[in-house]
Amino acid sequence: MSIRKRTFLGLAGALIASTSLSGFAMAQEGSVVIYTAHKSSIVDTLLPIFEKETGLKADVVKLGSGDVAKRAQAEAANPAADVIWSISGSQLTELSDLLEPYTPPEFDQVDPQFIRDDSWTPYTAVVYVLAVNTDLLPIEDAPKTWADLADPKWDDKIASARADGSGSAMQQLTTVLTIGGDEGWDKYAAIAKNFVFTDSSGAVPRYVADGETWMGLTLEDNALEYVKGGAPMSIVHLSDGTAATPDGVALVKNGPNPEGGKAFIDWAMSKSTQETLAQEIGRRSVRLDVAGPAGTPNLSDLTLVNVKPLSEFGGAEAVLEKWRAAIGE
Repeated sequence: MSIRKRTFLGLAGALIASTSLSGFAMAQEGSVVIYTAHKSSIVDTLLPIFEKETGLKADVVKLGSGDVAKRAQAEAANPAADVIWSISGSQLTELSDLLEPYTPPEFDQVDPQFIRDDSWTPYTAVVYVLAVNTDLLPIEDAPKTWADLADPKWDDKIASARADGSGSAMQQLTTVLTIGGDEGWDKYAAIAKNFVFTDSSGAVPRYVADGETWMGLTLEDNALEYVKGGAPMSIVHLSDGTAATPDGVALVKNGPNPEGGKAFIDWAMSKSTQETLAQEIGRRSVRLDVAGPAGTPNLSDLTLVNVKPLSEFGGAEAVLEKWRAAIGE
């Protein structure tokens, strides 16, 4: 049975299955329950390695990051998960009361700029980009800034995930709000008029590669996967502000197998796993001793935005209420 078939695939009508995983403690027994927003291709790449290296099993629940947070909150009185794996750091901070601080080995190798809260561990640095179909739009004619994306000529030509279901879309929203200052919501609303909404950030580069839209806002690694696969696609790092924000891995407080959860975090943060993330998957490692994905610019060469946390905009629910108003819902 494939790992893809053994992964939970949603809240409603979820397919619940067990998959054999591993951790960094061969003596550990029982299963580790992991809630993740990682797309299936990343899960399929990493979990066989995890299985090979340790004797732990894991039950993997694959959901959108917003649904991961909702599920963890709903289960607060009786947690079913041991680990939350790869949702945005800002969302984990909102869940901090449900998390148990844990420091994995070699934490001194984590880049300090990505450490935000002791309730969770930075796992990768997520870079947000504009993916462009170069068969439909020459890269020299593509938007270069967030402001450019508001041009009415891009109506129905920009794919984006929904902020109420995608942590990456929420990060893109807060990037615009951070850059825009007092006019942030107006600037976002102007850009959103040009959006075609997808079910997930992972679907955005598929829309672009298939020509359903000319361009799309997505994660750098999502776009790199299609570029490496030969799609007519190029990547733009927006010059008025590129976000490079940490997603995280965290131990759930009072989960059923805390030692197994710690073993999973140790494995996820190890140098070998982080090198796989960078070189095979295209994610930016948070470790100082791991190089970035091949062919990508150094973060120091980009105009990086220190994206404000959700709390500075009133919290997640307040932001989503304003987001729905901004997109006309």
